[in-house]
Amino acid sequence: MVRILEGLEEQKKIQTALLNCIRLIKDSFYITPSLAVILIGNNPASLLYVERKKQFAESVGIQIQFFHLEKEATMEQCLSLIEKLNKDSKIHGILLQLPVPDTLNANQLIQAIDPSKDVDGLHPLNTGKLVQKEDGLFPCTPQGCMHLIHLWRQNIAGLVAVVVGRSNLVGKPIATLLTHANATVIQAHTQTKNLQEITRLADILVVAVGKAGLIKKDFIKPGACVIDVGVSKHEGKNVGDIDFKEVSTIADAISPVPGGVGPMTISYLMLNLLKTCCAKENITYANIMGPLIHPIDFKDSIW
Repeated sequence: MVRILEGLEEQKKIQTALLNCIRLIKDSFYITPSLAVILIGNNPASLLYVERKKQFAESVGIQIQFFHLEKEATMEQCLSLIEKLNKDSKIHGILLQLPVPDTLNANQLIQAIDPSKDVDGLHPLNTGKLVQKEDGLFPCTPQGCMHLIHLWRQNIAGLVAVVVGRSNLVGKPIATLLTHANATVIQAHTQTKNLQEITRLADILVVAVGKAGLIKKDFIKPGACVIDVGVSKHEGKNVGDIDFKEVSTIADAISPVPGGVGPMTISYLMLNLLKTCCAKENITYANIMGPLIHPIDFKDSIW
């Protein structure tokens, strides 16, 4: 019987761990972790995502400072705000909600964020640290994917992992994390020929393209672990890149949409924030968090 990798259930565990850790920081060090969220414009999906992040942060005792700029905001205004937040010692992390309006240069804004406050893990310096397997801040969704994969199997060394998608936000970093875990990684994308033949090689299949129902039963190796990162609207409902009904009859484990990777993304965003807070306040993160929420051996993990 297929195992459903429930991100919501894991989020509850992380929520409890974060609540206890942040309470300890407040009681022992008189510090409240603080996250600055920048939203530019009124994209409905972005407004919803920001609200979900705000609710989760407040539930664990993280302070949120929300900066909502008009769609017409200039690069100069955005860069000025980021510079101000970089210099504010009471702000431990900065989140720029993506996407930004087309009139703005998202890469330039991301690169303006202090890498030590980059809770999204998208600054080039953090990307370099990820590639070199050095300690840093790494993208939240790929970390959440790895968490779910390790629920399925703790040791994935030698397994074949296929990643469909090559974005900076998900595809490239999850391929890197899988490589660090000693999987044999194949990265597929829009120019890949014979995609079905390649995905059928996968012991672990991660799909992040945003195309509803792209992956059917005949794309799957029997017994594979399938992680669905995509979110699309289909007949008024949020659906993933995987045809869940078909694929769940052949996979050994599968993450649902919604309720799979999404909750894990928010969880790891707050874990990144806790990490930046500990670094800036000279608190040992490992002593605060320990191995409680990581399904892989703490000392061998990317953390």
